Amino acid sequence: MTAIEELVGNFQELVSQVPEIVQPLVLMLAAAVPFIEGEVAALIGVAGGLNPVIAAVAAASGNFICVLLVVSLSSRARTAVMDRKGVRGPAKPESKGQRKFKRWLVRFGVPGASILGPLAIPTQFTSALLVAGGTPRGWVLLWQGVAIVLWTTASTVSMWAALTFVVGV
Repeated sequence: MTAIEELVGNFQELVSQVPEIVQPLVLMLAAAVPFIEGEVAALIGVAGGLNPVIAAVAAASGNFICVLLVVSLSSRARTAVMDRKGVRGPAKPESKGQRKFKRWLVRFGVPGASILGPLAIPTQFTSALLVAGGTPRGWVLLWQGVAIVLWTTASTVSMWAALTFVVGV
């Protein structure tokens, strides 16, 4: 059993042992863990008998709050590094190509990286990489929020449908 499988099992056990009012908080905590995120946290909640809407909202909220913290810390770290570089001497002016790249990244790259990123790496990692690369925080948060809602909703509906129509729960 891998560490992630063990962690998911521990969250499932915890959800089943706490009062119903506390279960969404456990899902929020689970969703803040990279590789579990909103998608798996919502599955844990639905499989544990929680209302699918409550499970999805709690999981998406926990995932987004974690991403918000990562973006904030990454942004501060980037600002500190950039300010320190400025102390060493004047920075080279941005080339026309660099400006164009940034425009294209903002226009198409952040949505694509945010929405497709969870297939490869956790949203927390994607967020940190985008902010460290100079993408504006607000843009990263917007698209990470969209991605979290999309993926969490898709996994919640899939689990609900499987339990309802296949298993007959």
